[in-house]
Amino acid sequence: MPVEKGSSIDPARTRATVVEMAGPILYERGIDGIGVSELCTRLGISKETLYRHFATKDGLVVTVLEERSARVLRWLAGSIAAAGGDPFDEVAAAFDALAEWYSAPGFRGCALLNAAAQHHDPAVRDVVARHLDGYLDLFIGIARRAGATDARTLAVQLLILVEGTTVVTDHHAHARASKAACQAAETLLKAALPTTPRPARPSSSEQSSRIGFGSDQAAIAETAPINPGAARQATSAPQPVGDLDSRNSKGQSPTSDHTDATSDRPEPGSSRKPRSRALGSLATHEPRN
Repeated sequence: MPVEKGSSIDPARTRATVVEMAGPILYERGIDGIGVSELCTRLGISKETLYRHFATKDGLVVTVLEERSARVLRWLAGSIAAAGGDPFDEVAAAFDALAEWYSAPGFRGCALLNAAAQHHDPAVRDVVARHLDGYLDLFIGIARRAGATDARTLAVQLLILVEGTTVVTDHHAHARASKAACQAAETLLKAALPTTPRPARPSSSEQSSRIGFGSDQAAIAETAPINPGAARQATSAPQPVGDLDSRNSKGQSPTSDHTDATSDRPEPGSSRKPRSRALGSLATHEPRN
């Protein structure tokens, strides 16, 4: 990187400039898609400058990924904060921001996940893990503000949606992926909220007290077995004849003193014997089958 004549060399500024310029190159070509010589040529620096500031190419890669992770997390956190504090609006704001990123020219997916897939280096994978933890912290905040019963589980589900949507958009170029993912995220958020318990059903005694039954009647109603068949039989059982015919057409009882005493005598010439009045009275109270 050439330095203008008369200006002093600032190592911190040189390092920051190299990181800023190397980010888009590594994102476009991939970590293993470009060598040190070509990278230094495009950056306009010598290999000695690269090694002096970063020791190795992998050192430069780690620094680039750390800077990009911090920038992405600040950007996404700002989009969420601008939503006004409502969890559903925050989820929508996050996916709106991602949709805007997906539509930008040169979009190639998540740079950090790409790096972890391309370059199996422990230092690179550690940066990616911390980046995903940063996403989780943002989503845990949303889940807690919503009152989710399990904030971390909901945050993991939202992270899966975000990274899955990013991969699908990169490899499938699906224009509606972010919208579909946002709808799924809102569904997960609703499902994670605590449910309102149903009010307890009042007991028979409480219901009886509301309609004016006493405690004795309520206890009987609460403990008495329910047998619809027996209830129907009780209401449809035939009444004894004596009860139904307790009075004759003149309003007199059959057993009253005004009853004709000769009504039970046999007619002259008949062989029928007089029937006992008591037996006739009992006969009228036998149930009809």
